Amino acid sequence: MGMTAAVDRRTFLRASGVALALPMLESMHPALARAAAAPPQRLVTICSTLGLYSDSWFPKTAGAGYEASEYLGLIDGHRSRYTLFTGFSHEEQSGRQPHNSEITWLTAARRPGLDGFRNSISLDQVAANHFGYATRFPSIVMATATSQSQSFTTSGAMVPAEASPARLFGNLFLQGTPEEVEREAQSLNDGGSILDRLKSQTAALRRRVSAIDQQKLDAYFEAVRTAEQELGEVKAWQQRPKPAVDAEQPEDIPNPADLIGRIKAMFSLMPLILETDSSRVISLMIQDHGVVPQVQGVTTDQHNLSHHGQDEAKIAQLKKVEVEIVRAFDGLMTDLTERSDANGPLIDQTTVLFGSNLGNANAHTPVDLPILVAGGGFSHGQHVVHEGEHNAPLCNLYVTLLQNIGVETDAFAQSTGALSWA
Repeated sequence: MGMTAAVDRRTFLRASGVALALPMLESMHPALARAAAAPPQRLVTICSTLGLYSDSWFPKTAGAGYEASEYLGLIDGHRSRYTLFTGFSHEEQSGRQPHNSEITWLTAARRPGLDGFRNSISLDQVAANHFGYATRFPSIVMATATSQSQSFTTSGAMVPAEASPARLFGNLFLQGTPEEVEREAQSLNDGGSILDRLKSQTAALRRRVSAIDQQKLDAYFEAVRTAEQELGEVKAWQQRPKPAVDAEQPEDIPNPADLIGRIKAMFSLMPLILETDSSRVISLMIQDHGVVPQVQGVTTDQHNLSHHGQDEAKIAQLKKVEVEIVRAFDGLMTDLTERSDANGPLIDQTTVLFGSNLGNANAHTPVDLPILVAGGGFSHGQHVVHEGEHNAPLCNLYVTLLQNIGVETDAFAQSTGALSWA
């Protein structure tokens, strides 16, 4: 084999003012599957990253006749629409930092934050890739405080979260002026097909590199072509008017201490997103706000309270905060049950995953996670308990959730199969 010419990392392919950088960009996505026809299945994931106090969450008995715990008593009116899971987790979730498991709750990548760690695709983004641009937004990623999220692409890049309900509402439902819409559409259209204008240069470049690099280039060019197709999809959505909703634009809550208000603001947007079919995939990360939450009787920040060391006074305050989080979730469950689209109550076609990446926040323990699955047409009303020295793979549940929304797969991350509990 002859020698191959060196290619500078700063090489650009240029034609008619259009430049294409090398090598492959991580932001490129594979071709997205088109979503099936109505009724659409949807997926919502909600993680309270500082855990839920175990003694107040988990029921004492398994099966359908379990007695509701303190927290579950707050949502027991919806018992027939959800299932509880005990004894499930991901393996090897202790990372460099004690809270690193929050970035792998939806991915199950092992040893988060340690040397050589690279995150993998998250549950919600597998669903988003499946649906693609059947909706205006393949997924909506939310958070209560910062842009950190639990959503990761195939390449392990984090999808930034939107923490402003007002901005999110505007992106979803507020139509710009015709001039603004046209300007945005034109900016997407200016490049045309970059690859078509670079054919001679791409062919010359392939002749200069090794066989392995040729394969890399082919993969890169395929990704560029896919991205161009996606831009066309985005442009098509921009030409359509945004849905009209009978709701006022929410105001942002500037005070990070109003943890519960911020959670409720994001919860209030979820039914709007689903009933207008603006997206079929939503994720929300309930974060540590680093301040004393505005909850009556609470004088210490939530993170400190979660490390209660069995101090009864701290536990009492922690429970006050978590009671309000669970009450907010009860409100979301009520909205999803009472509000409908053309196919009936939203909850019937919406699978909701609610829980935490920590089973015992006091010790940062990422096992025996509190997990609840609601809606989605599943058989509900039970407390499913995995007995044994080791937890069952939470990813088996994830496989079932993906299959339920139409993803043709029998594996996800650490799974050993699909979980059935009917």
